[in-house]
Order: sequence, then C-alpha cells, then structure tokens
Amino acid sequence: MSLRRRSLAAWLLPLVVFTLLMLVSTFAAAAEGSDTGKFSRIIGEHGPIVAVGASFVFGIAASLTPCVFPMVPITVSVFGATESSSRMRGAALSATFVLGIAALFVPLGMVFAVSGKLMGSALSNPYVVSGIAIVFTALAASMFGAFELALPSSLNNRLSTVGGIGFKGAFLIGLVMGLVAAPCTGPFLTGMVLWISTTKNIALGAGCMFTFSLGLGVPFFIAGTFAVNMPKGGAWMMGIKWASGVVLAYMALSYLRDGFPKIFAHVSSGSKLYMGIGAAMLLVGVVLGTIHVLGERRKSPIKRFSKPTKLASIVPSIAGAFMVITASNAPSASGGGVICNAEAATNVPNIPWMKNEEEALKRAKAEKKPVLIDFGATWCKACKELEEQTWPNRCIRSEATRYVPLQVDATDDDDPEVKRLSKKYGVVGLPVVVLIDADGKEQVRYTEFVPPEKMFDSLKKVQ
Repeated sequence: MSLRRRSLAAWLLPLVVFTLLMLVSTFAAAAEGSDTGKFSRIIGEHGPIVAVGASFVFGIAASLTPCVFPMVPITVSVFGATESSSRMRGAALSATFVLGIAALFVPLGMVFAVSGKLMGSALSNPYVVSGIAIVFTALAASMFGAFELALPSSLNNRLSTVGGIGFKGAFLIGLVMGLVAAPCTGPFLTGMVLWISTTKNIALGAGCMFTFSLGLGVPFFIAGTFAVNMPKGGAWMMGIKWASGVVLAYMALSYLRDGFPKIFAHVSSGSKLYMGIGAAMLLVGVVLGTIHVLGERRKSPIKRFSKPTKLASIVPSIAGAFMVITASNAPSASGGGVICNAEAATNVPNIPWMKNEEEALKRAKAEKKPVLIDFGATWCKACKELEEQTWPNRCIRSEATRYVPLQVDATDDDDPEVKRLSKKYGVVGLPVVVLIDADGKEQVRYTEFVPPEKMFDSLKKVQ
C-alpha cells in the first residue's frame, strides 16, 4: 500500500468510527423527540449548533453508503480536481463541487421549513403518522438489504458528464450529484426533513441542509484536494447501513408510539426491569450485527454466518433500542417533586385553565395579576410532557394561583382564533409558554419542554 493510501486509510478509519458513534448519539437525540417539541427541546438546551452538527454527521454517513462512495473517484476526475496543477486549485474545484450540492439542498430545507405549519397540524392525523412510519420502515428495510435505492446506471452515467472540467463543471456536477445521491441520502434526509418541517425555522432549515451537503461532500473534497485513491467499499459500509437501519426502524416505532399512545401503553414502561430486558435484547442485537459486519470482510472465515446473523439481529436490536429509550424517557409520576414549601403546596387544586383570551386578560387587569399562557397541540409531544410533568407538579400548581392561566389549543392551526393569537404572541412553533407581568409586559418565553424546577423559578420571578 502506498504512503498516500496508508495516510488516507489512517484518516478514514477514525472518520468511520466517529460517524458510527455520532449515529448512536444522534439516535439518542432522535429518541428524545420525533416532533416539533422534542427537536425544539434539543435546540433550546444545546443550541442550533447541535442540530446543525447532527446534520453534518448525517451527510457523512450518507456519503459512505454503497451507492455514493464508489462514485467519488469518477466524479472528481470528471471536473478535473485530480489533475489540477496545484493542491490549492484541487481544493477550490472540490469546494465548488460541494457548493453545487448545497445549492440543491439548501433551498429544499427552506421550503420544508416554510411548509412546517402543514406538517405540524398533520401530525395529529393518525393516517399521516402511519404514513410517516411506513416511510421510515421502508427506508430501514432498504438499509437492511431488502432492496436498493439508486437511480438507473445509465442515468447516473449521463448525469455524471454534465458540466465538464473547471469550476463551472464542478458546480454543475455538484448540483446534479445531489439528484444522483438523493435515493441513497433518503434514509438520512427524510428524518431531517421531518424535523425541519416541524420547527418552522427557515434559518435552521437552510443551515441543516448546508451542513448536510458539506458532510456529503467530505469524501469528494478529500479525494479532489489531495488527489488520493479512496479506499474501496467493504464491511465498514455494511456497518454504516446496519446502524442506519436500526435508527430508522426506531424512528418508525417512535412515530407510532407518539401517535397511538393508548395502544403502545401496553408495550411501554418506565420500570427498571423493562429497561433491563431492553438493554439485554439490544446487546444481543449489536453482537449479532457485529458478527454480520465481520462476516462481510474479504476472505472472512465466518462469511457463511453473515446473512443469518444480520437477519437474527434486526428484531432484538430494534426492539431493545425501543424499550431502552422509551423507558429512559418515561414521564415521572404526576404531581411529584417537592421544589417549594411542602406544606404550602399541599391540597392545591389543578391549574384552572381559561380558554378565552379576552376574558383572561380582563380578569388579569381587574385583579392585577400576571398571565400564564400555554400554547399546545395534541400532536406536540413536548406539550404533553408539560401536561404530564410540569403543570401537575404541586409546587407549580401552588405558584400558578398568583396567575390568570390561559391555555390555547393550537391543534387546528387553520382556526381563525388560533391564527390571531399565534400572530399576536409571535408563535411559530410549539410548545410556547409565555409569562406576562401584571403590567401586561412579556417577561419570560419558553419554546421547549421546561421541567418543574425551571418553570417554578420563572413563575416566582414574574410579578
């Protein structure tokens, strides 16, 4: 092996390991939410950088799939990066190629963000939820080898010749590459699109798609800049596909769990025993999946076990992941948690939410009280978490007696009153909790799930 190949292999191996690890961490983040509220919670707690960074990892993972990675050497040679007179020119050509990919995906991210309102209300429809789950299931099946997602080779070859050598050619080929790679990026891109469309954040949508494009272009940039031969695909690609299949299958189950809570209540639990059984099943699935990947290595002595262990790994790994994540995110008992004077919070009734904004504001003005406004919807899981964990807390209920509480059901975002209130209070995503002082000025705003401790502190400060 030449020095260049060895140095590239030394770089690529950590990248593959990093990608797998980040897929697992992204798996955990996805487990915390497959709808507006949960993704907003991730952004609220860790900032948009986490969301944008996760998109970059998805792009890298998509670039390592069997129908994208093999195209790297052919593509960079078409626009002339590997024959450049200097490394600087090769880097510039490769960067132009990546910008071409971004030119396709960034507008899509902005469009999906703008269309988020439709997606948000649609998530309350069981048929829509079931349809999303079916899409994720199909994408997971493709990762497990049930079928391949790829454009016809004749079309791929024709598209790959668009533009020619030079910066113009690099940009056009990058633009076309997004179309060629779309079937392979689907399993990664679909989850991102759903996230973006429910956040309704145009800047975030554009940013996520841009970093996804950068991640997708990483192998192309390296090959074009350093004029090296990329390692051939092998067992490590199978590992990427297997891990991606597990993530996508879990996402399908998470949508069904969130969309049909009564049905999944029979197979969900927050107990340690439930989590322990899930962890054991997940471990079995990972071990079997590892044997499958090792069996895919060239001249592997256990090659005959690769297919059987892959098939055997699917159910325990998916079921185990579902059980572990569901148990770890199970809500605590309603009304629990002492974060204030226990005696003062005894026998406090539930928060008497008002439904009419005009009446609530009149009452607040007459009684000189602050106002607590809660915007929620049946399809917003973070809103349900507020209802299950925050509002029932006895200390929250006790402190809320100083407020005039108003709850707005924004499930039907085509309702004229919902539209009016959303515009008035600047609501662009759910959940939204607004605390207004006795003088009518907004003091606190939350756009994600807020635990009782944090909410209690905010309620105390507003007068």
